[in-house]
Amino acid sequence: MDAVPGDEGSTASGGGPPRTSAALDGPSASIADARRLAVDFLTSARTEHALPIAERALEITQLVVSELVTNARKYAPGPVVLSLRIVGTMVEVAVWDSDPALPTARTADPQRVGQHGLEIVHALAQDLQVRREAVGKRVTALIAYVDESPGAGTQGAPW
Repeated sequence: MDAVPGDEGSTASGGGPPRTSAALDGPSASIADARRLAVDFLTSARTEHALPIAERALEITQLVVSELVTNARKYAPGPVVLSLRIVGTMVEVAVWDSDPALPTARTADPQRVGQHGLEIVHALAQDLQVRREAVGKRVTALIAYVDESPGAGTQGAPW
């Protein structure tokens, strides 16, 4: 996993909201690396920016990153770019790949094994957008980082 030059876990220029990106290319780029990037990013947002990142948001973000990056690596040729940033009270997870074909959630089928990634992301994210780019497509999910369930703190209750 290679960090995108000039954006290696840094905040936006001028002290803006936290953001990071990484290009996932080649056989050494693993889904585990993408999940680690998400954990490191949100841990940094918690400690360095004093944002109340709930444990639940950390877990959901890892799952969303895993599903989106897995799909991109599986179906698109070439590199994948994972971008994470804080937008208001949301974690924005964006995954770009070079395949222009837009993914669609499949019809529910209890007999189907696998291919539930987009359904999972749609269920967990507050918003999910898929759009074509000049080259390829970008799938973006927004996840609330504050756990608003009763009695939840930044460490959150297990779900």
